[in-house]
Amino acid sequence: MTAPDGLCAVVLAAGEGTRLRPLTARVPKALCPVGNVPLLDRALHRLAGLGLTGPDRVAVNACYLADQVVTHVGDRAHLSVEPGDPLGTAGGLGNLRDWIAGRGVLVGNADAYLADPGVDPGPDVAALLAGWDFRSVRLLGRPAPDPHAPGTFDGHVFTGFSLLPWHRVRELPASFGDLVRTVWRPAEAAGELTVVPYPGTFFDTGTPADYLAANLHAAGDGTLVAPDATVTGHARHAVVGAGAVVRGDVERVVVWPGATVAPGERLCDAIRADDGLTVAASPGKG
Repeated sequence: MTAPDGLCAVVLAAGEGTRLRPLTARVPKALCPVGNVPLLDRALHRLAGLGLTGPDRVAVNACYLADQVVTHVGDRAHLSVEPGDPLGTAGGLGNLRDWIAGRGVLVGNADAYLADPGVDPGPDVAALLAGWDFRSVRLLGRPAPDPHAPGTFDGHVFTGFSLLPWHRVRELPASFGDLVRTVWRPAEAAGELTVVPYPGTFFDTGTPADYLAANLHAAGDGTLVAPDATVTGHARHAVVGAGAVVRGDVERVVVWPGATVAPGERLCDAIRADDGLTVAASPGKG
């Protein structure tokens, strides 16, 4: 399915990723690699699968370490750089009102990892767009373990993409705010919110444990090694990035581009970044 006319898309990439620190001390969360692909590129690729490409139809907001995001995006999308602190999910859209300019908007979180083995990125979320009336709010979701838990919508957990009509966006100020309180809950109260189930796998990648889990899912049942990485040690169920060198033993580990695992080192359930930074990512440490 191709996105209908009158629809644009925004990828939210301004956040600081505080729960992933120290990994995000020097790299914005949106550029952290999952399966050796930056999260932001995964989001843009998914939009491209719906026919949404280029600065006229796709925007990316940036704030924290914005220069890295701006350089990485280049001319692939319209860039909205927020001054000062991030404006939040609602404020980020408010800052883009003149660009959205009357259109419906598909909003995606850059840190959302989505994967449906039976469907390509883009078509995997096409049900969110099918038959949309440009008046209601739609959220992509998965059934919640506790359907009555706070933060759920119609018994579902939000999985990173929402569809918003212009009349819900046009009054958003370019000041800090979140979509939950300013758009989603008011639409829900008015009977104008629908949750569209996502059948695939979802991780929000916000914690080291979930970030590792997303990477290992992207690797499938084996080990994913970049073509120019060097592995002379042992790597099991791991992701090894471009230019990385693994001479030790890694299992359930993400080795970032350019990072090194020395001979004799053994890493398990962790992320190894450059300069020897290691972040534990075992369950319960997210």
